[in-house]
Amino acid sequence: MTDPGAFLRPVSSERASQQIVDQITALVRSGRLAPQDRLPSERQLAEDFGVSRVTVRDALRILEAQGLMSVKVGASGGAFVTAPSAEVISERLSDLLTLSPLPPDEVAEARLVMELGILDLVIERATDEDVEALRSLCERAEQSLARGRYDSQAASAFHARLAVAAHNDAVTQLAESFRGPLRMAALRAREPAEDHRELVEAIGRRDRDAARAIMGRHLTRGTSVKIPEL
Repeated sequence: MTDPGAFLRPVSSERASQQIVDQITALVRSGRLAPQDRLPSERQLAEDFGVSRVTVRDALRILEAQGLMSVKVGASGGAFVTAPSAEVISERLSDLLTLSPLPPDEVAEARLVMELGILDLVIERATDEDVEALRSLCERAEQSLARGRYDSQAASAFHARLAVAAHNDAVTQLAESFRGPLRMAALRAREPAEDHRELVEAIGRRDRDAARAIMGRHLTRGTSVKIPEL
């Protein structure tokens, strides 16, 4: 790997740690730093940036929180570049959607766009094993309801397993990243279990039109969002 120090420039005292974060992030985006690459030592970084080691540590903490860096201790430790996990991305998206003044209908519409696209792949690629796994999640939710309890985790797991049935790793990871933030639809505190059951049976029949209609109804219930034409 190319020595990262060759690309680092001294920073000004104003917002120094953020400037360090910006420089290292730019190197990751440009490909000059790749996952598993190790940054120079704290002392060397401090010299390269012209700041104290405390400022360097602050910057590394920010990068670690963003999922771009993993800091390990010990003789073989150091700061290593990492790829942000779906969990980290989901947390940041949750913050964005929760703290931004986004109307609930816009959140529902975003989820509709994503999940209908996933559903098209599922209709084409879902295996018998996928369908049975989805049925099992429906049964889990129905059993909870029979005991007078709504299982929100089962509802969330259903949509996660649906994405897996698309058999596309990029889709699965993207869906996992969006799952938390887009489920925050305080629009509907509960997702009707019967919708999930009907959806699984439509997938099992490879009935795309029925599946899209069910999903559209499911995601827009309680909103003014219009379901796209089939």
